[in-house]
Amino acid sequence: MNRKLIVKKTKEFVKAKLEGEGSGHDWWHIVRVYNNALDIAEKEETFYEGNIDVFVVELGALLHDVADHKFGYSDKDRKEIISNFLMELGVQNEIIEHVVYIANNISFKGGKNKHKMETIEGEIVQDADRLDAIGAIGIGRTFAYGGYKKRVMYNPDCNLEIEDSEDTISHFYEKLLLLKDRMNTKTGYKKAQNRHRVMEEFLENFHSEWNGDK
Repeated sequence: MNRKLIVKKTKEFVKAKLEGEGSGHDWWHIVRVYNNALDIAEKEETFYEGNIDVFVVELGALLHDVADHKFGYSDKDRKEIISNFLMELGVQNEIIEHVVYIANNISFKGGKNKHKMETIEGEIVQDADRLDAIGAIGIGRTFAYGGYKKRVMYNPDCNLEIEDSEDTISHFYEKLLLLKDRMNTKTGYKKAQNRHRVMEEFLENFHSEWNGDK
């Protein structure tokens, strides 16, 4: 099976699994990550002299949220699901292992995931995923996920020193505002600048309105 058809089949597989999902990790999140990953790969190729496996980037972006840990799956579960699917399509073992590696190491995991991506393909997919967590879209997804988890919008008495606070606004300080400086690629970092400013402006307005200053 040629690569174009494998990508098409993978899109169909992921869409069937995630379409309509309500936590912000739905099919359209995958589409945005996929498009951003391809754009980053294209721009980064100059620095890597064409030594980027775009096929791995495509599959990694499409499959990165399949059987995600947020929904109770383990790394072992994810490896089995992705491996079985790609083997049926005749994908080479080396590529399957690379895609599984990306899926199992991409997540922020509450800031507890200290693993540094060891391949440029992994770095690209991770940057694309992080970009979709920040900016205007990131704000929308954060509140979607907060509603999914039945979290209050904001608790001014929340202690930010405590991990995994139970209000949505605290999530910006625990994770989202940290992502700009955790981008792997020059392109990802450049893209993150404006998205970061959008979040800072939103939080400034949010707190002003909350306090009745505006």
